[in-house]
Amino acid sequence: MPFRIRTLNAISQAGLSRLPGDRYLVGHDITQPDALLLRSASLHNQPIDPSVLAVARAGAGTNNIPIAEYSKHGIPVFNTPGANANAVKELVVAGLFLAARNIVDAAAFAHRLEGDHATMDKLVEAGKKNYVGFELPGRVLGVIGLGAVGVEVANVAISLGMHVLGYDPGITVQHAWALSSEVEHVTSLDDLLRRSDIVTLHVPLVAGTKGLIGAEQFAAMKTSAVLLNFARGPIVDEPSLLAALEANQIRGYVCDFPTPTLNKRPRVVTLPHLGASTNEAEENCARMAADELRWYLEDGTIQNSVNFPDARLPRGEGTRRLAIANSNVPNMVGQISTMLADAQLNISDLLNKSRGDLAYTLVDVEGAIPESLVDRIRNIEGVLSARLL
Repeated sequence: MPFRIRTLNAISQAGLSRLPGDRYLVGHDITQPDALLLRSASLHNQPIDPSVLAVARAGAGTNNIPIAEYSKHGIPVFNTPGANANAVKELVVAGLFLAARNIVDAAAFAHRLEGDHATMDKLVEAGKKNYVGFELPGRVLGVIGLGAVGVEVANVAISLGMHVLGYDPGITVQHAWALSSEVEHVTSLDDLLRRSDIVTLHVPLVAGTKGLIGAEQFAAMKTSAVLLNFARGPIVDEPSLLAALEANQIRGYVCDFPTPTLNKRPRVVTLPHLGASTNEAEENCARMAADELRWYLEDGTIQNSVNFPDARLPRGEGTRRLAIANSNVPNMVGQISTMLADAQLNISDLLNKSRGDLAYTLVDVEGAIPESLVDRIRNIEGVLSARLL
């Protein structure tokens, strides 16, 4: 039977083509789906279909998905970290220039000019002094969050002649290797804010980062500093931001998230959430999301899940595979192994990985595994889901 994938948004054909037509049925009207593939559609307050085995978002943020609820059912939620990193990096670099050269206000001024050539020339010469900016070489850029996007922004800023401070207590080895050695690693957020001419945010929106930049942080910044936010709007506490602008605690704010209180406000530039809005980024995200679903559905492989650990185990020839999601509690692997041994089944290979309160086990078994045994494994206390591949 082919796997059934329900799409909740328009997904690039570049991604859908990764799901072979002889093994996958894909569409927005698919019933009893094995997986959901989406971009911005919200799954909050939506019932979880009992048939769903996985969810993939073609994008980095997953705040439109109730991850905790899916975790309770043993359902991995995938995202596509890094797939849109270049697109976001390019817009952040544009934001640097928008902030440094007052481009938006200057362009609006020029657009309003009227008269003949001589009149316009006079108005231009008289008005341009109001839009004097600054150059980037030698300025200090503080990068908060050194994931895929943050690393690319830091590296390109080095090439622009800036001195870059990087702050990320949870930086991965992979991203550390990709980071320019010229980036200065700082361990204090206050130190970064105090020293930076421009601060750019590249952290996910989670409980611990909501309102990360508030009144205390604005007070620590230079009065000439500019804050860039191309991550998520609520990472910046908006009332504190407005108060800081009103009190001239910072020079300006550039973000990708318009709001009624920010729109048309002096020294604020808002863009209409353009970060990943390129054809290339949409195609990259769709490809990665489709691949993640295919690897999981066909082999039980987990890569880039936001709730379960990465897990990859080469398939043993002539074996059947059990994929088990469970609470991270003692003796889970022991109970599974005992059930297999009691059924006279030999384990060819096994992988067990954990992440916080959740764990995931792949077991390759020699011989046929009866469905009744899979049912007994599902009934072990703490097992969230189990399937036979």
